[in-house]
Amino acid sequence: MRVYDIKSPADIKNMSIEELNILCEDIRKFLIDSISKTGGHLSSNLGVVELTVALHYVFNAPKDKIIFDVGHQCYTHKILTGRSPYFSTLRKKDGLSGFQKRNESEYDCWEAGHSSTSLSAALGFACARDLQKQDYEIIPVIGDGALCSGMSMEALNDIGTQQKKIIIIFNDNNMSISKNHSVIEQKITDLRTSHFYQTMKSDVKKNLKDSYLGASLLKSMTNLRDHIRDEMINAPLFENFNINYMGPVDGHDLHTLIKTFQAAKNSDGPIVIHVVTKKGKGYSYAEEDEIGKWHGVSPFDVTTGHSLMRTPKDELTWSEIISRTLVDLARQDKKIVAITPAMANGSKLLEFQKKYPDRFFDCGIAEDHAITMASAMAQAGLKPFVSIYSSFLQRAYDQINHDMARMNLPVVVGVDRAGLVGDDGETHQGVFDISFLRSIPNVILSQPKDACEAQNLVYSAFIEKKPYFIRYPRGYEKYQKVKEYEYIKPGTWTTYTVGNNPECIVICYGPEVDKVIEKATINDISMIVVNARFFKPIDTECLDKLFKTNLKIHIYETDCKIGSLSSAILEYHNKEFDILGIEDHFVPQGSIRSLRIEENIHINALFEHISEDSNETR
Repeated sequence: MRVYDIKSPADIKNMSIEELNILCEDIRKFLIDSISKTGGHLSSNLGVVELTVALHYVFNAPKDKIIFDVGHQCYTHKILTGRSPYFSTLRKKDGLSGFQKRNESEYDCWEAGHSSTSLSAALGFACARDLQKQDYEIIPVIGDGALCSGMSMEALNDIGTQQKKIIIIFNDNNMSISKNHSVIEQKITDLRTSHFYQTMKSDVKKNLKDSYLGASLLKSMTNLRDHIRDEMINAPLFENFNINYMGPVDGHDLHTLIKTFQAAKNSDGPIVIHVVTKKGKGYSYAEEDEIGKWHGVSPFDVTTGHSLMRTPKDELTWSEIISRTLVDLARQDKKIVAITPAMANGSKLLEFQKKYPDRFFDCGIAEDHAITMASAMAQAGLKPFVSIYSSFLQRAYDQINHDMARMNLPVVVGVDRAGLVGDDGETHQGVFDISFLRSIPNVILSQPKDACEAQNLVYSAFIEKKPYFIRYPRGYEKYQKVKEYEYIKPGTWTTYTVGNNPECIVICYGPEVDKVIEKATINDISMIVVNARFFKPIDTECLDKLFKTNLKIHIYETDCKIGSLSSAILEYHNKEFDILGIEDHFVPQGSIRSLRIEENIHINALFEHISEDSNETR
């Protein structure tokens, strides 16, 4: 059967193991060829081909719920559910999503673009199933990188407590985007490479030949599991959560996978199937990748592995510009440290790691932990820089608010991939950080318009003794190292006059500033262009001068409007409303009554204002 012939998982149910193996090879070739043209997530999908085929062979989706953690490894799932004809539209506007998408197929029961939600979602489905006395299987597929997240640990704890029937597929490839580094990962590695694992693999194959009933296989594998548990300290991890365990099994051996999944159906509570896979399997460049280069790719030449995207001359990615500046500043200041939640390659921090390994900290997929750890480092005298994608930063909102800003600690945060990201869709668009950061007291929030300003903002951020956020977009920018760093005072904007008699004012930020100036110049339109490089604090002196010109003001936002730059300007400028509320600070302890009086938000304050207004109008 050809890849394009598959309309639903029912098409593979009666295939032999030999036919399924041939299909897996065809799918792998299809993925390499298709992704080489469109770009997308390559390594993660190549690693789960057999695993996904076995899942759809044994389970009955869409009745049974297959949940892929993050979802970027669901391409084979999409093929098996009839979507292969649409792969030419992958990640394009109105095309096939790079993740599971509920409105795309009934087989996509859950959506995610960030890691570690699958186990919580699985328990939610299980509770709903059991309360409504329904009958279906729930199968979350989670990798070893996502498993190390705090949210996964919380879910495992609750799953072990509630004992709902869930079949957890632990996809162990020793990678998240790049190599994992954690105690949990080391324990998994110990199990993966132990003498007992090697013995178990041969024992499993022997039992598979003799076991025709799933219950019999389950019993035999449980005995082997207990053997490993007794011989190794803290292995397997899942026993500590009171969750049954089967494995490890070869994630590329269809016969083993199918028999194991059939056996797991006989479990009457939560069970983990430990599946060992090779990320990037079937494509040598991806198999050998240890830094995450082949995790997400742009179009490439299959034969050479070279990207078809050409880097513009004299340009670097914004991430590289920030990282180079950080490396340079760290050379001069040994207190500067860098922290990343498993995004060393994406954030271009590998050079920092190479030069200053003792000052580089990869804390795994744990944005919340990264912020609190950085805050304590700052309190203890270090100068931490934390690099986090904008769409991932929202996962650390509480820690930014409570641990960093409330204590007014000098942590510099690089908000990478700020603004529209594009191909990865809703879950990755970094358009909310201005809104949710502006409401937090003590925060400085900025965005450079070019590489020079970016370098100077990073330099300035380490001078300030406050929580300092520098946002920068995906893409490239002309780069030249500054000869000497210049301090930029927080809350200062710059203005540029195009032409002789300005007809209007455009307030914007980031790379759009120079684009607006260039287009206005080309079209001979006179205007004042404002580089609003600080969202908090805003430049009120500059605004007062602009308001006095009586020129039409256009605020050009490239992020969501609610709570963003325009909101800040309107909050300052609008005099038509008398607004009572808590000002921009953290409220200390006290009785509610005393705090309302102190903040001037008690009911009498409102009526005092009303009375004053009435007297003024008489």
